[in-house]
Amino acid sequence: MKYLQDNTMVSKYEKGQKVIITPVESQHLSPRETDLESYAGKSGKVTDYYWISSGRGEVFYIYNVRMDADNKDIVLHEDELQVHAG
Repeated sequence: MKYLQDNTMVSKYEKGQKVIITPVESQHLSPRETDLESYAGKSGKVTDYYWISSGRGEVFYIYNVRMDADNKDIVLHEDELQVHAG
C-alpha cells in the first residue's frame, strides 16, 4: 500500500488507468465471484474509486471499471485487478 506524507493511504489504481480483471481464486465461489469469472483476463479502464473503512482502522478500495469489450461498468475490489501492461 502507498501512503502520503501525512500517513493517509492512497489508492493503488487511478481514474483512467487500464487494468486487467484477475478474480481471486477460491475453493468456494460466491455468486458475485462466479459472475466475475467471465471477465477474467479482460481489460477495462478505471472510471472511479471509493474507499471503505472497516471501523477497525482497515481501509479498502473498490473500483468502477468500464470494460473494453462491452462498455459495461462493473465494481471490483483492489485485489481483483492488475495493471494492464500494454
